[in-house]
Amino acid sequence: MAAGQGVTVVPAHAELITQQAAQIFNVSRPHVIKLFDEGHIEYRLVGRHRRILASSLIAYQRSELGGARNAADELAALPEDLGLY
Repeated sequence: MAAGQGVTVVPAHAELITQQAAQIFNVSRPHVIKLFDEGHIEYRLVGRHRRILASSLIAYQRSELGGARNAADELAALPEDLGLY
C-alpha cells in the first residue's frame, strides 16, 4: 500500500471464479485454467464452471514464492561456489 499498489482482501473460505483468481495473480484467465488442469491449484466444478477456494490460491502462491526464494538463494551463492567473490 505504501508503494501505491492496490490491495485485495478476500476471506480464506471465499470461493472465486477463474476471472477473479486471474485478477489476484495478475495473469490471464487461460493461464489460471492451465494451472488448474496441470493440478497446481485445487478447484471444484459447479456444473461446467470452476470454483476456487481463496485458501487454495494462497497455498499455491506461497509454494511458488518459496521456490523462487530458493532459486534466488542458489543464484546468490553461485559466485562464491565458483570462487569469483
